Amino acid sequence: MSPTKKTKFHHGDLRNALLVSAKELLDSEGENGVTIRAVARKTGVSHAAPVNHFADRKALLTALSVVLFEELHTSIKASISKQQNKEERVHAFVNSCVIYGLSHPERYKLLWRQELFETDNPALQAVMNCLYADFMETLSGLVDETKCDLNTVAVTLWSMFHGYTSMRLNGMFEPMTDTHTNEARHEAMFRSYIKSLRN
Repeated sequence: MSPTKKTKFHHGDLRNALLVSAKELLDSEGENGVTIRAVARKTGVSHAAPVNHFADRKALLTALSVVLFEELHTSIKASISKQQNKEERVHAFVNSCVIYGLSHPERYKLLWRQELFETDNPALQAVMNCLYADFMETLSGLVDETKCDLNTVAVTLWSMFHGYTSMRLNGMFEPMTDTHTNEARHEAMFRSYIKSLRN
């Protein structure tokens, strides 16, 4: 058996190196594989070294979730920046979330395991609030806000694409194409819902 690959880090950058190792372990072994000892071993430091940055596993997973939310947010912003049409920008936002989840299943699943985090962590709250605020801003102007509550629209859409992604990851849904539009199922769902709001 070959030795565990160790993450290289520069002096003073141990915290980032530990998070890189944590993300790699998450991808390969799932959430259960991300422990203080495993992360320290993969990074090439003693099991006591991470305590200077993460008091316990919950603190480590909280910091990792911040990194992942930032990663998702960056992907979303890059995608919507390419679109000018309001509906296409919202579509790009939703599609980015689904693609991220299907491409990085363990990362996506961890993001919604709030019981594993320090939910009152300021950095975590900030990145989650920023993500939702950007979603609201992207939705603004898409529908007549005198006829519907935009937060309700946001929660409905988020529940829709999150539920679909989660069920795909759980193997309950297979990737299918809408027979009328020839779009991926989640894309057809999105357009159908937006159309219903405009009728």
